[in-house]
Amino acid sequence: MRPSPRLLIASCIALLVSMLSIIFANGQREIALAPWGLLAVLAAADLLLSFSRRKQLSYGMATEIFIGESQTLRLEIPRMPAGLRARLAWPQGLSGAAEITFVPQADGTGIAETACRGVQRGVWAFEHIWLRWMSRLKLFEFVPRLKFDLEVRVVPNIRLVQSGEIATTVQSALYGVKENRAIGEGSEFHQLRDFVQGMDVKSIDWKRSAKRRSLVARELRAERNHHVIVALDNGYLMREEIAGLPKIDHAVTSALAVAWAAAIGGDQVGYYAYDVRPRSFVAPAQGRQAFARLRSWSGELTYSGHETNHTLALTELNARTPKRSLIIVFTDFIDTTSAELLVENLAILSKRHLLIFVAIRDPAAETLVETPPEDLDGVAVLVAANQAISERRLVLERLARLGITVLDATPETVTGRLISTYLEIKAREMI
Repeated sequence: MRPSPRLLIASCIALLVSMLSIIFANGQREIALAPWGLLAVLAAADLLLSFSRRKQLSYGMATEIFIGESQTLRLEIPRMPAGLRARLAWPQGLSGAAEITFVPQADGTGIAETACRGVQRGVWAFEHIWLRWMSRLKLFEFVPRLKFDLEVRVVPNIRLVQSGEIATTVQSALYGVKENRAIGEGSEFHQLRDFVQGMDVKSIDWKRSAKRRSLVARELRAERNHHVIVALDNGYLMREEIAGLPKIDHAVTSALAVAWAAAIGGDQVGYYAYDVRPRSFVAPAQGRQAFARLRSWSGELTYSGHETNHTLALTELNARTPKRSLIIVFTDFIDTTSAELLVENLAILSKRHLLIFVAIRDPAAETLVETPPEDLDGVAVLVAANQAISERRLVLERLARLGITVLDATPETVTGRLISTYLEIKAREMI
């Protein structure tokens, strides 16, 4: 409990009246105590009228949130006082409104709802909540602190996986309307079928045709069971926030999506994380269990503040993957100088493996370039943004000339483009 602004103003008025009474009351200084007596009576009456039992707060919310998404936090309190508001101490990985206002219900209960958004992976706990309301005469402000024992886990976003959109896309590409790209033109035997007019004569299996005494053709399909390795750079550059989330979280979301697509497509999925040194490597494994392990592993991936050592990390990855694989590298760079070692080591890695280089582009940089400057500071920002974009383009073009598939996409488009690229590579049997 603390005095309200109204009580402070009333005290100032009482003080002024007392001083005037002392000066002009001709020795009757007892009159100066009258305003303070009246104020004390009002304050006591206000406390008696506003007295209530300790507030019992109930609350509810989903204990798991996908990063970048929001869940509703619902607060409920019986016998709500007028003008009740609440303030939460938000943990680092969650964000929400600074102050929440309760809405009175017909039965006198107060209910408040607010959106709680996950902004960093991890387990985050609330500890206390502060309620705030005014007394009946608005002379006092009550600010009790209540225990708020709520724990929320922010996990990698697999909304696309749960929606079934990826499964539909992959299965239609392999078995549906796009079947002719994956079946009939590959190198892996699929099935025998009766030869009909119009089919390629080279597809006839003469041995089996002789046994069956009728022409049968071999039907091939795109080879499966490839190794797909997701390599995540977890250095400090990947902590830069784009669209409200760190780059590493956008990368994790896309990595999980393409891992699910690879699992459905029959390939084996492995993963690798590194920053100043290699952190973890899991060999490729087949099936949806590999995706479950990848999801669990990515949820435990910590945010690193170290500079990435591409030479050590990519050399280690090359040594651990003797079989030709599709390696999807999520990383970033600042300029051509800092990217020099990255390009050199990717060139060595691309001699054995097929690489997809994924960089997440900041749309804000393009907005800066397209916005006319209003002053000299704006001109300096425009020049710097243009230079950064030009150097980025030079590095990406150099990687493309090495035969590396380059994806430079915004957070909204990177997942879709990556899955399309994976399906295109699989259909063309480039691995």
